[in-house]
Amino acid sequence: MKHTNYSRRRWLILTAGCFINLCIGSMYAWSVFSAPMADYLSQLNGTQLTAADLAIVFVVANSVGPVTMISGGRINDMFGPKLVILVGGLMFGGGMVFSGFATSITHLIVGYGLLTGLGLGMVYGATISTSIKFFPDKRGLVGGLSTALFGISSVIIPPVAAAITRHMGILSSFKIIGIAFTVIVCVSGFFIDKCPDGFKPDGWRPPQKSGDTHQENFTWKQMLGTPTFYILLVLLTCGAVAGLMCIALAAPLARQMIGMSVASATAAVSTLALLNVSGRVAAGVLSDKIGRVNTLALACVLSVAGLYLLYIAGQGDVKTFYAGISVIGVCFGAFMGVFPGLTADQFGTKHNSVNFGIMFCGFAIAGYVGPTIMRQVFDATGSFKGAFLIGIGFCLAGFVLTGIYHLLHQKARRMKVAAEH
Repeated sequence: MKHTNYSRRRWLILTAGCFINLCIGSMYAWSVFSAPMADYLSQLNGTQLTAADLAIVFVVANSVGPVTMISGGRINDMFGPKLVILVGGLMFGGGMVFSGFATSITHLIVGYGLLTGLGLGMVYGATISTSIKFFPDKRGLVGGLSTALFGISSVIIPPVAAAITRHMGILSSFKIIGIAFTVIVCVSGFFIDKCPDGFKPDGWRPPQKSGDTHQENFTWKQMLGTPTFYILLVLLTCGAVAGLMCIALAAPLARQMIGMSVASATAAVSTLALLNVSGRVAAGVLSDKIGRVNTLALACVLSVAGLYLLYIAGQGDVKTFYAGISVIGVCFGAFMGVFPGLTADQFGTKHNSVNFGIMFCGFAIAGYVGPTIMRQVFDATGSFKGAFLIGIGFCLAGFVLTGIYHLLHQKARRMKVAAEH
């Protein structure tokens, strides 16, 4: 197929990728499955389990994704996304179905934790990097849309899963959702083609290099040999910590700090999720206009304000709490939406599947650091407030890193100009 045809077909490819991401984002609906599954296993085995006892399942699922993002990314860069999405879709849906036969926590760790988590990593890496390659003219927007559909799944899927569970039981819920998403992911994958090397949409010419953009295609080894990679990796970790601190414990925060009811705390969780999604798209569009790193610097500053609002919120301060949690949601979404395009800008698109998989390790680190800070501060003080001050420190460090990034690239440009003359 000629490049001219891909200029039209790329929108179909993006749509298919968004449908796939909507499905695989359902992994983050674990909180809907955990409580009824704990009740089921308790009755089955004559033990007393709670949702907290099953938390290890989600920890495993959330931790193993970068493994297949990197390994599947290499296959994607070499042979294209169809095979990667097919295998990943079978693993993701198969893990869900396998969980529908669970008789123990170990069974769930293998099914939901390993199979579903590894499948998600393969599929997510392939859809994001392929979409980015087809839209060199709109990387921010496309990165925002692709990750937004992944994020909005945590709003749409839980009520659907809860309804199936109420009417048919928890095991049937796993099986039905697993089969449905296997079909959707694998069929949608056939509409996603490998992006031709050097693809340019009709009528578009690459802009001159900016501080965020380089024309070279770095292999993962070359990327690891640059100081820029480590700056961006730590920047991603710092920026994601604030969001993951709050996302992981949004409901307990609302109830313990503000005194909200269960229903009001659930509404706060939904608000956070929706603003997280909105932030991905809005920041993606903004980054196309003012630059990726400038957008992230703004997100770091706003995150400081959001965390401070949470720090000063007390019992009954619903408006202050909502203001803080809303800012944090938007800023966390900014980091998730901007980084796929930033990685491609910085290190090229040819090996972006592997490179973004490695860069995504910064998110996995933040996924451990953020919630751990919250738990340890609460255990030590009986309050979450001290954790917000630590989070502010991470955001300020992220802002400093954006400045270091710009200084580094100004120096590189000066050296290049001097060498040319």
